[in-house]
Amino acid sequence: MSPPGGKGAQDMITGAGLQCVEAATLGMPFEVWKTRMGRFRNEGTVEAFQNVYKNGGVKAFWAGVGPKMIESATKGAVLIWSKELLLHTCTSAGLDPVSSGVIAGAGGGVAQTSVMGPMTFLVTAKVTGDKNVSTSRRIADTWNTKGISGFYSGASAVAFRQATNWASRQGFTDAVRQVIIKQNHGGDKKAKLTKPEEVLSGVVGGFLACWNHPFEVARIEMQARGAFGEKKLSLSGVLGMIYQERGLAGWFKGVVPRIGLGIWQTLFMVTGARIVKEAIDDYQTKSA
Repeated sequence: MSPPGGKGAQDMITGAGLQCVEAATLGMPFEVWKTRMGRFRNEGTVEAFQNVYKNGGVKAFWAGVGPKMIESATKGAVLIWSKELLLHTCTSAGLDPVSSGVIAGAGGGVAQTSVMGPMTFLVTAKVTGDKNVSTSRRIADTWNTKGISGFYSGASAVAFRQATNWASRQGFTDAVRQVIIKQNHGGDKKAKLTKPEEVLSGVVGGFLACWNHPFEVARIEMQARGAFGEKKLSLSGVLGMIYQERGLAGWFKGVVPRIGLGIWQTLFMVTGARIVKEAIDDYQTKSA
């Protein structure tokens, strides 16, 4: 089933392209920095940044870029395709923009989990483990010892994170857009926001969406444990362990780079996707 108007392929290409550019620019440095803090929770924000740099200079912030690009292309395509389909379905059914955004974002986030689990596992192992172990070696070792299930360590945390990630990013961004429409455009539901207004909506939406950071800390810990043969714990078990270890603050280790990443991804995959879609629609209308 494709979105109406035959835009399924278009949405997948747009999603893959946007997500790859997002990751190749600031996305990877934020991801590496955040992942280190989620695993090594004794390190402060600046200390973790410095330790990443000590492990390989500037290049260390793009550790695991190979699997990350594969992950970005696939999860970006899946996200935009499924999110746009659900958005259209919800709005056509008469739901308001914010509710439609929350449902579409959650659905798109869950759909991503199937393709991104193995890649986030490999990136986490690369960032938190021995930098001399190649990705191909890690894949072979994991496959030989645990099979396909080994690449899905922390899958429950990934699913919770992705569902709440995109439900929040899309929902909060759409909520901010409605406020701007009411304040600056007289409440006109068909009003077209300016580019700065769209960017502001994405920044605020991405920032507010970081409330779910405990799921991300748990995801990092669960995948690192799977990569290094440590005792397997459930999502609730990991969250409980981290709370006993460092209190509530432990659940929010790495939230500073996560905020940067959340804003950056929202600008690409929510605001950017909307801008690209509008540009394509305008071009097709003028060409018709």
